[in-house]
Amino acid sequence: MRRFFGWLRRPGIVLSDNRGGPWGPGGGEGGGDGGGNDGGGGGPRNPWGPRRRKPEPRGGGNGGRGGGDVTSLDEFLRRSRARFGGGLPGGRPYVIYGIIIAVVLWLALTSIHRVGPNEKGVVTTFGWYSGTLQPGIGFSLPWPIGAVTNVDVGSFRDIQIPQEREENRILTSDQNVVNLGYTVRWNIRSPELYLFQLADPDATVREVAESAMREAVARVTLDDAIGAGRGDIENRVQRRMQEVLDRYNSGIQIQTVSVRESAPPAQVNQAFLGVTAANQRAVSAVNAARGYAQQITARAQGEAAQFERIYTQYRLAPEVTRRRMYYETMEQILQQTDTTVVEAPGVTPYLPLPQLQGRPATPAPAAPAQGAGR
Repeated sequence: MRRFFGWLRRPGIVLSDNRGGPWGPGGGEGGGDGGGNDGGGGGPRNPWGPRRRKPEPRGGGNGGRGGGDVTSLDEFLRRSRARFGGGLPGGRPYVIYGIIIAVVLWLALTSIHRVGPNEKGVVTTFGWYSGTLQPGIGFSLPWPIGAVTNVDVGSFRDIQIPQEREENRILTSDQNVVNLGYTVRWNIRSPELYLFQLADPDATVREVAESAMREAVARVTLDDAIGAGRGDIENRVQRRMQEVLDRYNSGIQIQTVSVRESAPPAQVNQAFLGVTAANQRAVSAVNAARGYAQQITARAQGEAAQFERIYTQYRLAPEVTRRRMYYETMEQILQQTDTTVVEAPGVTPYLPLPQLQGRPATPAPAAPAQGAGR
């Protein structure tokens, strides 16, 4: 086992400068002034060279391990284990430099954060909210102690309800069904609430929108849902959604709710179009009758006002007003006839009014000449 761990430490030996090693620049066993590979001096010695007997220590006797024969490889492993058995190799500054560089990079990459112009950074310490970074460069505790999550608060998000080629049938107050499609636009108002209060914000906004829309449509009729009442429905849904999301502490702001499609279901669309056309014809007839009634009423009011003026003049001069009314009435009547018979003493019974008015008279038949028949 010791040999196994000794071999694992050999990469560290290769990187060393061999100072004091078995064949490094330092002295060999027992000192001396250099020497060859097989010499007994202090020069470098090849561990894989031929065997040699270890010199006896001075003073006699077999000190240390004794005077047995050992191979150069065993000696190399023994010295390696003795030198590198614990800790980092001493006297090697590049290891310290590497550790310092790693620490600096760790601090720089996990403590300095860039927040975009439309973003805010949510700072957490040990997973708990601790602050919000504004756009620009911000700092936090290094990971894993602290972390920053950038949240886009300047962009608007749209949710289409329903999805393409789908129907969203909603029941109205008059027990009719309407296919209603609408769009909800929202943005993030509070990024810390947005991150920690809702597990799935998009799904929450969708569900709240559907609930608020069904509540609003259930209070109006079909005609209002597909006609003039759409604006009121949009405002009501927006207010209701904001109330619910504020109770959830969602940090979401609803900008607009717009109805893009409002029509009956496809199965009854043809019948509904027929009913709509009949309703339009009925409305047109009612409008025509009302127009005629207003015209007759205005004429009657004008005649009544004229009568009031004449009556006022009649009270001031009854005889003159009566005669004037008689002349005006006779003038209107005589303008519409070609023959006028007046029965009065001393007046010719027949008046050639067409000739008097410049109209050509019908020529009378000529009398037969005397003796024409002879």
